[in-house]
Amino acid sequence: MPNYQFKGRNYQNGEMVTGVRFAQNEQSLAAALRNEQIMPIVIGEQSAAKGMGMDINLPSAGVSAKDLSLFTRQFSVMLDAGLPLVQCLAILADQQEKKVFKNTLQQTRTDVEAGATLADAMRKHPKVFDDLFVSMIAAGEAGGILDVILQRLSVFLEKIVKLKRGIVSASVYPAIVILVAIVIVFVIMIFVIPVFATLFEGLNAPLPLPTRVIMGISDFLSQFIIWILLALGLGIFGMRSYYKTDSGRLAIDRLVLAIPIVGGVIRKVSIARFARTLATLLSSGIPILDGLQITADTAGNRVIMNGLTQIRKDVEEGKTLADPMRKTKVFPSMVTQIVGVGEQTGELDQMLTKLADYYEDESDAAVANLLTLLEPVMIVFLGVVIGGIVVSMYLPIFTLIGNMSR
Repeated sequence: MPNYQFKGRNYQNGEMVTGVRFAQNEQSLAAALRNEQIMPIVIGEQSAAKGMGMDINLPSAGVSAKDLSLFTRQFSVMLDAGLPLVQCLAILADQQEKKVFKNTLQQTRTDVEAGATLADAMRKHPKVFDDLFVSMIAAGEAGGILDVILQRLSVFLEKIVKLKRGIVSASVYPAIVILVAIVIVFVIMIFVIPVFATLFEGLNAPLPLPTRVIMGISDFLSQFIIWILLALGLGIFGMRSYYKTDSGRLAIDRLVLAIPIVGGVIRKVSIARFARTLATLLSSGIPILDGLQITADTAGNRVIMNGLTQIRKDVEEGKTLADPMRKTKVFPSMVTQIVGVGEQTGELDQMLTKLADYYEDESDAAVANLLTLLEPVMIVFLGVVIGGIVVSMYLPIFTLIGNMSR
């Protein structure tokens, strides 16, 4: 049997362990080390065990949830198969096509090989691995169940990706229709209406009120189109800047939740995300106070975030989770009741998982219903706007033909 040199970390005290052992292959040695409560980091034949590190220190940037989900799934499968931690990171980095993610994984591998824990190495790249991801990795390393934690993480990320994909796909169609409608109206107003205006000037006849209104709007747009676009751009910039402030984000998020139908959809999506996140954290061994803090930071809506922050303070004072949730008036009564049952039975994580499944289904149905409702509304809106413009332009011609026939 070949002689293997290894480096690992003890699950119980976190100390680094190195040594040389005989084994049939790297997988069998990794399995033996795990049985001894040692997380294998590097395993290689003694003659080739040197020079396995890399020095790459590039800034990390955002990575899509889909990429992170795929990485997590592959990572869990490799660890479950018995591959050493550093070898898994090396393989995943080599397979990664996106340069930013590739550099991040290479730097993570270097830090782990130098003695850092996987969680500490990932914590250096917050734009790729958020607090939720790092906290769960740390819990997996501390409990010696990193492969199990990665499987839970991959399921969680896949659920989030599916939820986002459903929302995005449902919003693409109405967004395109509205954008095309705006472009068509602007083209008609700026280029078509002036042609009719020149024609009507030669008639020397009084124009109907709708025609005069449309021509006035067209003349205004033609003269001030640049200033209108500039004001629109400044308005969008100002709104984004205002949204970046705490008070602005709170006001806008509260306003969005108050919008009929749309607000209900967003609330269901936020509750599904809250339940899925907290359930995943609790089932992975994260303390409830830390889980509430991470869930609040990743809520995505300032109203939900403030509610979870207040809930965390009340739980820290010794209260149950259900009572503070009921006082915030952010969560529906069904949510607080299910959470209360979960606390009484000691199965809070399972009840939250069921709650997440229910609200994810509700979110999908709500998005589909919203899209179904938007289609006739958009058709009526386009018919009224464009049809009104066309009729207003043809009214003088109809009037002139009527006068000539008389």
